[in-house]
Amino acid sequence: MIRLLLLFMLLLPVSAHAINPADYAFTQRPGQQLPLDMRFTDSAGRTASLGTFLGGKPSILALGYFHCPNLCGLTRSDLLHALRNSGLQAGRDYRLVVLSIDPAELPADARDAETKDLARTPIIDAAKGWAYLTGSATGIDRVERAVGYHASYDTALKQFLHPTGLVFVTPAGSVSGYVLGIGYSAGDIRAAVARAAHSITARALPVLLLCFHFDPTTGRYTLAIMKVLQIAAGLTVLCVGALLFAMHRGKHP
Repeated sequence: MIRLLLLFMLLLPVSAHAINPADYAFTQRPGQQLPLDMRFTDSAGRTASLGTFLGGKPSILALGYFHCPNLCGLTRSDLLHALRNSGLQAGRDYRLVVLSIDPAELPADARDAETKDLARTPIIDAAKGWAYLTGSATGIDRVERAVGYHASYDTALKQFLHPTGLVFVTPAGSVSGYVLGIGYSAGDIRAAVARAAHSITARALPVLLLCFHFDPTTGRYTLAIMKVLQIAAGLTVLCVGALLFAMHRGKHP
C-alpha cells in the first residue's frame, strides 16, 4: 500500500512546459494484437520481425530508451532483479523484449545497455530469451499505439516524456496486461507472466508515474529522489503512529 501511495504522490510539476501528466498515461488495451510483422534489430545486429523475438512465448515488453537520464534504467534494473528472484527461466517460461522508443538509437546503444544491465544483475539464462531492440519510427509508433503507450520528445530538454511500466504479452502476441510504475516484485512478475501464458487479460491499477521531472535549479526534468524519500519517511511515521495508537486503544478500551 505504501508503494502505491508513493507512486500516486510522485507526480510532476507541470508549470515549465504546461505539461498534462494524464496525456502520457498508458491507455490500457488488453486483448489488442501487437504488430508482429514489424521488423526490429537486436543488440547483435540481427534484424527480424517482432513476432520472431517474442517467439510464441508469454513475453514482457519494456518500452523506454537506452540514453534516458531518468527512470528507464531503474525500470530495467527493478525488472531484472525481480526476474532473477522469480524462478522463471528465460526462453522456457518467458521472453523479454526491451524496445527503444528513440528511432535514433542504434544496435550499439542496445548492446551497451544490455551489457551494463547484465553486469549489474547477472542472469545466467538471459541469452536464451532476451532481446534489446531498436527500430524505425514507424515500427516504434505501431507498437506504442497497440499497447497504449504515449510518449513525445521535448526538443528543448532533449528528453522523451513517457510513462513507466511493463506490458505483458500472450503467446499469440496480444496484450495480456500491465504492471505500472516501478518497484516490481518477483511475485508481481511471476503472476503477470502466468496470466499471459494462459491468455488471461486484465487491467492494472492506474498508477501514473512519468519518466521525467522538472528541476528549476538545473532547467531539466530529473527523478525527484529526495521527494520520494521525504514522502516515504512521512508515511512511515504516520503508519507507525497509527499502529501504536491502535495498540494503546486495544489495551485501554
